[in-house]
Amino acid sequence: MTEKVDETEALRRHLVGEINSHPTERETLEAQYGQVWNTEELTRDFNVLGFLAPFARVVRKADGKSGLVSFQHRPRYYFCFEET
Repeated sequence: MTEKVDETEALRRHLVGEINSHPTERETLEAQYGQVWNTEELTRDFNVLGFLAPFARVVRKADGKSGLVSFQHRPRYYFCFEET
């Protein structure tokens, strides 16, 4: 059986460290990225398909477009929706 290699793991670990070492308040994230969601708002607006920190794969309920959002752990905010 062949083990699957995650070629993004090192980069993702670096990004998780960067994002979570300097947690940002909602207002600052909104100024930088536009719309920001807490967990309740995210599940209202998106179907969440999976997590691969610091990203979540989502489908926007309003139009069915799929994409990624970034997130920080504490406080937990999702931001920077990018359609894929």
